[in-house]
Amino acid sequence: MNNHLPGVIIVSDSIGETAEMVVRAAASQFNSGSMEIRRIPNISDIDTLDEVVHQAAASKFLIAYTLVVDELAEHLQAEAARYDVICVDILGPLVDAFKQASNLEPKREPGLLRKVDEMYYRRVEAVEFAVRYDDGKDPRGIDLADIVLVGVSRTSKTPLSMYLAHKRIKVANVPLVPEVTPPDELFKAERGKVIGLTINPDQLNHIRAERLKTLGLKGQASYANPERILEEIDYGNTIMKKLGCPVIDVTNKAVEETASRILEIYYRRMSHV
Repeated sequence: MNNHLPGVIIVSDSIGETAEMVVRAAASQFNSGSMEIRRIPNISDIDTLDEVVHQAAASKFLIAYTLVVDELAEHLQAEAARYDVICVDILGPLVDAFKQASNLEPKREPGLLRKVDEMYYRRVEAVEFAVRYDDGKDPRGIDLADIVLVGVSRTSKTPLSMYLAHKRIKVANVPLVPEVTPPDELFKAERGKVIGLTINPDQLNHIRAERLKTLGLKGQASYANPERILEEIDYGNTIMKKLGCPVIDVTNKAVEETASRILEIYYRRMSHV
C-alpha cells in the first residue's frame, strides 16, 4: 500500500488556480511530504483531454478539473473512467447546487473568476494610487493618472479621488493655493485629463468653518476668512482658465453626482484616444 499522496494533474479551461488551491488545501490534511502537481490550463478541445488522461494513467496521477463547458467535463469523466483514473470535479457540484437553489442557469463561461480577481486588484491599485498622489504629494502622479483633479481646499478632491478609485480609475489631485506655484506637469498634461473643481464662496466658507470646529480651532482663522476664500477661488479660476480644463461646480452636489459628471468627461476623452 502507498503511504504517500499521488501526483495530481490539474485541468482547466481557464488558468487552473482555483483547482490548484483546492488540491493543495486537501493535500495539507495529510502528512505525506511533497506532492507533484502538473497544471494544464486553457483546455478547449477533446484531443488534449485524451492526452491528459493517458498521461495520468501512465503516471498513476489523479486528475482535478475545473471545466465549465459540460461537453468537455463529460468527455473527461468518461475517458478517465475507461482508464481507471480518479477524476475529481472541483466546481461542478457547487455550481449545480447554486443552480438548484436559485433556478438560474450558469453562464458556462471560462475565466470568470479571473476577471473578477483582475477587477478587484485594479480597484486596490487605484485606491493605493489615490492615496500616494493625494493633495499634490508627488507631481509625478500627474503623468501616471487617468484623471487629475484641481481646485482649492475643501472642494471634495480627495473624496472624489477615492470614489473614482473604487471604479478602478487612477486619480491624482492637486490643491490650488495662491502662495504655491502649480507643478509644471499640470500644464503639460494631455488635454482633457485635468478637471477643475470650483464652489460657491459662501458654501466653502461654511464647510471650512465646520472643519475648523472639528479641529477645535476658531472660525476666525484665515482658512475660513471670506476675503481669503474669494482670493483662493479667484486664483483657482485663473489657473483653471490657463489650463483650459473643464470645470465642475461642486456647490450643493453629492460626491456621487460630481463623480458622474467627471466620468462623462473621462469616457468622452477615452473614446477619442
